[in-house]
Amino acid sequence: MLRGNGTTLQSVIDNINNRTLDAKINLVISDNKDAYALERARKNNIPTYIIKNKSFDEIDLELENVLKNYDIDLIVLVGYLKMIGKRLINKYTIINTHPSLLPKFGGKGMYGMNVHRAVVEAKEKVSGPTIHFVNDKYDEGNIISQTIVELSKNETPESLSAKVQAVEKIQLTNVLKDFIDSKKNKV
Repeated sequence: MLRGNGTTLQSVIDNINNRTLDAKINLVISDNKDAYALERARKNNIPTYIIKNKSFDEIDLELENVLKNYDIDLIVLVGYLKMIGKRLINKYTIINTHPSLLPKFGGKGMYGMNVHRAVVEAKEKVSGPTIHFVNDKYDEGNIISQTIVELSKNETPESLSAKVQAVEKIQLTNVLKDFIDSKKNKV
């Protein structure tokens, strides 16, 4: 599930298309009907769904009803800012990408440029993306992977964002490969 431009989604699609990643995206969901990620999915013949409800409980039930129509092994949240409900958490393996080295700079309101601004203002020497399992608290699920990027002396939130996004795409591909390999080994 995602919300914005979808460059990370495009990276996963590209890795699938060039056979670097042996996976299939069965559905792309967004709560933003104008998210360019939906167009990226459509261009690659991936079904899309736009969340209709606004309340937490209604979204949880809506997504449960939608997802049961698809063969879903893993849900990947990229830029999706809403809390995930227990219906989905109890039924699916769900991972999230976060643009800081959790537990630093995580939690409600800490997303996108808010995170990068806070990291730069705190004069951190390193940052980087975290991929973690989703639980019922913002950014507190068990960490799967972190990638460190160093901040330069003249770092800006925008330049840090570009650095983090670049390594996040590689990191997510590697996490997905590990997930697929572990699934194959269980069979």
